[in-house]
Amino acid sequence: MLAIFLKTLPFFLVIGTGWLAGRTRFFPPEATGWLTKFVFYFALSAMLFRFAATLDVASLFDPAFVLAYLCGSAALWALGFAVARWRRQPLVTAAMEAHTAMTGNTGFLGVPMLVVLLGERAIGPVLMVLTIDMVVFSTLITLIVTAARQGRVRLSTLWPLLRGIVSNPMIVSMLAGLAWAGLHLPMPGPLDEFLALLGASATPGALFAIGASLAGRAAERMGPALWLGFAKLVLHPLAVGIAALAVFGVEPYAAGVMIAAAALPVAGNVYILAQYFGTAVQRVSAAILISTAASIATVPVVIHWITKG
Repeated sequence: MLAIFLKTLPFFLVIGTGWLAGRTRFFPPEATGWLTKFVFYFALSAMLFRFAATLDVASLFDPAFVLAYLCGSAALWALGFAVARWRRQPLVTAAMEAHTAMTGNTGFLGVPMLVVLLGERAIGPVLMVLTIDMVVFSTLITLIVTAARQGRVRLSTLWPLLRGIVSNPMIVSMLAGLAWAGLHLPMPGPLDEFLALLGASATPGALFAIGASLAGRAAERMGPALWLGFAKLVLHPLAVGIAALAVFGVEPYAAGVMIAAAALPVAGNVYILAQYFGTAVQRVSAAILISTAASIATVPVVIHWITKG
């Protein structure tokens, strides 16, 4: 257990360094925004393309894996929604709380950290989780909020949503990498070295950006935020674990990667959605802060459990 904690500690120390830089204003919010943009559009995209280009496309899609993650995450989504409605929250706020409870920081934290901790075999399952989160559940929250506020979903709403998905650099880089792998194209040495060099900056850059962005978050609406953090760090990996191992019989290693991805803290892009929709902004911000801080202790426990079988 101590060995796993010591392996995960450097990742969280980089996050802490970013938080300290942002808190002291040595790294102002404007710098955090530009660093995030660099990581999102260049470094992380290079890493994802290079990872995807090495995968065996034929064996990547596992229906049992997809169904397990979808069902486990959907069950937690329904629980989060029900709890919010029980607390008499409006429909839009309840949907945002449900989305917060099951959307992890797979892109900026999961891809760099889990591949290092669990090995390169984790690449495929992590990319599958990332894709489901971005395509399925981000679409779901958008449709629910739109329907609740406009009374129905119009075609004019679906087009910007589809355009946002297909223009997402993480989606584009993964699809391009999978196409490269599917066509069995050779990877020229200079291109591989370029992608490796650029992609190597994704891990420290993403972790530092996470920490710097946390520096500006306020710890308000603590009651709902504590519940959402608990749901994300404990109930989400438990739900997908039951679905993967007890219901759908997912291969143990892939199931372990799925559980580890589900154990990640709340993703920063949930806050962007909350701001965009104008709902639950404070509790989402606090949930990101609380879950990221608490994950220093919870993620090593999950990784330890997975690696010990």
